[in-house]
Amino acid sequence: MPAPSMLTPRLTGVGMGPGDPELVTVKAVRVLREAAVVVVPVLDSGETGRAEATVLHHLDGPDGPDGTAAKVERVVFALNEREDRSRREAAWDAAGARVAELLREHGSVAFATIGDPNVYSTFTYLAQTLAPLVPGLLVETVPGITAMQDLAARSGTVLAEGTEPLTLVPVTAGSEVLRDALAGPGTVVAYKFGRLAEQVAAALRETGRDGGAVWGSALGLPDEQIRPAGHPLTGPLPYLSTLIAPATRTRRGGKL
Repeated sequence: MPAPSMLTPRLTGVGMGPGDPELVTVKAVRVLREAAVVVVPVLDSGETGRAEATVLHHLDGPDGPDGTAAKVERVVFALNEREDRSRREAAWDAAGARVAELLREHGSVAFATIGDPNVYSTFTYLAQTLAPLVPGLLVETVPGITAMQDLAARSGTVLAEGTEPLTLVPVTAGSEVLRDALAGPGTVVAYKFGRLAEQVAAALRETGRDGGAVWGSALGLPDEQIRPAGHPLTGPLPYLSTLIAPATRTRRGGKL
């Protein structure tokens, strides 16, 4: 077998879903088990995150072979740093340097991320950081179930029908962006709005979309919260909160 240094370096972003370990694809589990090392992002405070907990469930839990969790590498990312850009950039550089070392040592690295690696994911920033550090790096992804899909399933909310558009808005971009989306057609999904819950509630009221909106956080976890349609939002809410404001439908099939 060729030495790791002779192989094409491969970085694979693996979607771990919103938190419920059962909402992980068969392919994702296979990639995790076959990877030489699995990187999980952690805060500098050190607590176990959703991605890490899901990885450990499948590598060393009831569905995984004993001992495989030993290849899990915890790497600190500035996941909660949104104000100090220089500190955030320094943390990204340090994380990228560590993962580059792992790639040179092992040849292949899987990076576990909550949700999907191509939807507002830490993984995309890591891949960009590594590109100049690891020549010839091959980047791949394994899709994961998103929070909006899980909330739709748990709340019985249809995301889209017929020709309806589906708009996803990170409220960190500002409540005005959300208000503009709510004023338009189709279903609107809001991510990352916990700190701006009052502004989100106001935008829902002003656009007449509050009656059918549903909200959830920590989906599939012991502290899961789901608020059904018509129940007002009250803060403070968790940062990783998801809201669905479904399209208004007056007939079967919507606009086919």
